[in-house]
Amino acid sequence: MNKLLFLYITVVSILLFNSCANPNKEFATMIIHGGTIYTVDSTSTKVEAVATKGNIILFAGNLDEAYSFKNKKTQFIDLKGKTMTPGLIEGHGHFMGLGYNELRLDLMKTSSYQDIIDAVAERVKTAKPGEWIIGRGWHQSKWDSLPTDLVKGFQTHHRLSEVSPNNPVYLSHASGHASFANSKAMQIAGLDLLKLEGVNNFEIKGGEVFLDEFNRPTGIFNERAQTLISKHIPKNTPESDSKAFNLAVKACHKNGITSFHDAGIDRETISLYNKMKSENNLKVRLYAMLTGWDKDLLNEWYLKGPNVDKEHLFTIRSVKLNCDGALGSRGAWLLESYSDQPGHFGHETLPMDFVEKTASSGLKNGFQVCAHAIGDRANREILDRYERALKKSSKLISDHRFRIEHAQHLHPDDIPRFAELNVIPAMQAVHMSSDRPWAIDRLGEQRIKEGAYMWQDLLQSGVPIINGTDVPVEPINPIASFYASVSRKTLKGFPEGGFEPEQKMTRTQALKSYTLDAAYGAFEEKIKGSITPGKLADFTIYNQDLMTVSEDEILKTTIVMTIFNGNIVYTTDL
Repeated sequence: MNKLLFLYITVVSILLFNSCANPNKEFATMIIHGGTIYTVDSTSTKVEAVATKGNIILFAGNLDEAYSFKNKKTQFIDLKGKTMTPGLIEGHGHFMGLGYNELRLDLMKTSSYQDIIDAVAERVKTAKPGEWIIGRGWHQSKWDSLPTDLVKGFQTHHRLSEVSPNNPVYLSHASGHASFANSKAMQIAGLDLLKLEGVNNFEIKGGEVFLDEFNRPTGIFNERAQTLISKHIPKNTPESDSKAFNLAVKACHKNGITSFHDAGIDRETISLYNKMKSENNLKVRLYAMLTGWDKDLLNEWYLKGPNVDKEHLFTIRSVKLNCDGALGSRGAWLLESYSDQPGHFGHETLPMDFVEKTASSGLKNGFQVCAHAIGDRANREILDRYERALKKSSKLISDHRFRIEHAQHLHPDDIPRFAELNVIPAMQAVHMSSDRPWAIDRLGEQRIKEGAYMWQDLLQSGVPIINGTDVPVEPINPIASFYASVSRKTLKGFPEGGFEPEQKMTRTQALKSYTLDAAYGAFEEKIKGSITPGKLADFTIYNQDLMTVSEDEILKTTIVMTIFNGNIVYTTDL
């Protein structure tokens, strides 16, 4: 009897102890398990399970320990052998451009001038007379064939104008650094005149109007000359803005993107994002760069300082400067002239003294500066201006995290300067895949091999690389950029072994460039970028293990689930 009583007291004591020992124990709202989980955390690179509470990671480790965080309300997600990583970060893109690309003519898949003509002719059938037809995505260097009547390597407007006599047409190059207009659009802009008011023979500082042998516009407008047409296009409406915004969010979720570095926004876009946040429609974390074209906007923000969102949804603490053009339209600013257009060096699209002034203002007021540079001269000039501003700064600022967006073509002497100055290159690997086959015509073999898409050299020098797509210049698909990073091939798998294979990223480096290094580039590595307890519960789940599948299988990887802020926002059902 005494033994039974003792046993009863012991059991009751244990139960009471277990129920009262840790009254403050946290319980998980979600436990994810059953697949390969890459953390991008150097302390434990792979784990069996992850537990979250609300929008925060509670635990990452073995399955048995994760189960200790469960209760009756815990949601379980079985990966069923699939793979999970931290939520992917688009390190350089244009969020509203992504949305509007869904609304307008998408010309990314066009493979000839005829394809463009056919797409516009089809849109004319449903357009009202006088209604603008807007599109983007064509790239003459990617076409299967070129028309015979080229001017400086570009098509002329005549055949386009024939199928759209009553509708102004404005079609942006894939790069966004050139545009193609029809006769109606040029007529509306007053370009049927031989001279513009205040402009002699169509000469535009920082840009170019392409002219034929009779000194008439061909329809191609390069760099800042684009504004001659674009300023006449009716402004977007609040309704179209909302629709484009929601389409952009949806596209991000479908592609596993949970955070987005928005490369250049104006005051109207700031208002839209604040509105979307207030309405609880901001389901992607936006790290926004103020457009450097609006000096009044910059001065306003210098006075009030950065806005680091406590909810980590919409942060503004950087400035975007557009300092040269694109290689495809020969607008990138080079130290030596273009191999396929001797005597032409590209365009300086923003005065370098303004770059230095902005760098100094950024240091003084707590703003990161992110300068677009594709050509080797643009990269050198910007590094020079950053260096001057840093030397003149009265503060000892080592963690400014200034960036150069694209850093596509560098002089070999400037490669180590990124690490020396703590400047981060934000490079879109998929640009190499798309551009490398024809970029050699622009730069020649020596410049390509010594200074183009120098990922491994930059990484080995000690700087992180931020990856991305520059959407809508390229589709937002991160798998394509990951594949380009590790293969150095076109998306068709050419060439065998890849272009300049010594510059390939490892798969670990490529994943980090889309997660932790991208977070670092936005001062956010302490809150996201790795699956680490205390960080935000953003995850991307794939149909296969992109870290181990054979290289030729990587492009078959798809996103099967996206978890944002602790909630499933996209799924194809595991």
